[in-house]
Amino acid sequence: MNIWVFAQESNGTATSGTLELLTKARSLGTVSAFVGGDASAIAGVLGEYGASTVYATGDLGGALPGAAVASAMKAVIDGGTTPDLIMFPQNYEGRDVMARLSVKLDRTVLTNNIDVTADGGTVTVTTPVFGGNTLVSTSFSGSAPYLAAFRPKSFAAESAGGGAPEVVSAPVPDLGSTAGATVTAVHVEESTGPKLDEADIVVAGGRGLGEADKFTLVDDLAKLLKGAAGASRAIVDAGWVPYSMQVGQTGKVVKPNVYIAAGISGATQHMVGMKGSKNIIAINKDAEAPIFGVADLGIIGDVHKVMPKLIEALKARG
Repeated sequence: MNIWVFAQESNGTATSGTLELLTKARSLGTVSAFVGGDASAIAGVLGEYGASTVYATGDLGGALPGAAVASAMKAVIDGGTTPDLIMFPQNYEGRDVMARLSVKLDRTVLTNNIDVTADGGTVTVTTPVFGGNTLVSTSFSGSAPYLAAFRPKSFAAESAGGGAPEVVSAPVPDLGSTAGATVTAVHVEESTGPKLDEADIVVAGGRGLGEADKFTLVDDLAKLLKGAAGASRAIVDAGWVPYSMQVGQTGKVVKPNVYIAAGISGATQHMVGMKGSKNIIAINKDAEAPIFGVADLGIIGDVHKVMPKLIEALKARG
């Protein structure tokens, strides 16, 4: 089976989602990576994680990545190289490229998946529904290529120790009227510490904190643990913290080694985004809070008393 992975770069390195998809893809067949941009900085690591070929568009010159990459993919396919499966990350850019390519190829897409298998020419994906309480298996029919997007942290990224891949130019064809839309500026939100969806330790706060000013407890504990701060949808909607910090079905999916939920009751929407964490610690004064149903360690108490004590103890340890 021939598989493409839409590969992404951030600050000169391949994203964790890219490495996760490459790891899974190489267990299914021969892997190629498709990069929207100059692949020179990340080609080596893409090969290390299983890509034997890297298609690269080169500098997009301000063109919208979705339109440019989808058109470049279509051109390569029209040239006679047709993959059986193209795997995309379940993020903004991945969905944009996949949607545009779907229209160009007249192919169905399956999104929000957490697993994929291949049996001969049959490709089947697994998708959680009803808040993750039910898993649905769906097989593609019709002609390849099949297009599927996967949630972050669905697969563990593991190096294959592969060598340098062949880098093949995949120039962007004339985009027609679509070329009229260009990227004029990119604004990056300032942040310190590990990224929320890549952190080994996540400390998340919810409405139980009481007021926006109390979120400093979450920030302080996360910094002391060298982790990332997250939030429930309730306090994001309330404007306490930005959407980029939201953990849950409509936010980020995280799978850290340690997840600390402070003042979070455990709505289904939130637990979809964090219940895959290796160790879950819940702090809530309501002993009946649903979060305790998935917690490995539960602390029944007021976050305004428990959190300062934790912070004090960590500071005392230096």
